[in-house]
Amino acid sequence: MEHQQIKKRLYFREMEKSYYNPKDLKKFGDIAEFEPKLAEKFFDYYGEVFKEGALTAREKALIALAVSHSEQCPYCIDAYTEDALKRGVSEAQMMEAVHVAAAIKGGATLVHSVQMINKVKKQSM
Repeated sequence: MEHQQIKKRLYFREMEKSYYNPKDLKKFGDIAEFEPKLAEKFFDYYGEVFKEGALTAREKALIALAVSHSEQCPYCIDAYTEDALKRGVSEAQMMEAVHVAAAIKGGATLVHSVQMINKVKKQSM
């Protein structure tokens, strides 16, 4: 096996050793165990949201991938990376969507500094 491939395999094996177990994503349906009625309502809603509508399934996958990064959900990132790839989204498109999410998240953080500025100015009066 080529040195780069070995290095890559070791890297991904280490990545799997984290607080988030990628295998847990398959257990998402288990949220119904303690509250089946609410879980059913959520999954019905979730299913409706991701049906083709004004947006294509491909567009929704790209939005979901960007939001997954903004929300910092590793399970979502895994799921929507796979979904986006399956729907023909390119690596460049995925990364651009992540940058859009990062810009919005950064801007939202910075715009809240107006609250701090207002408080400082009020205290200085």
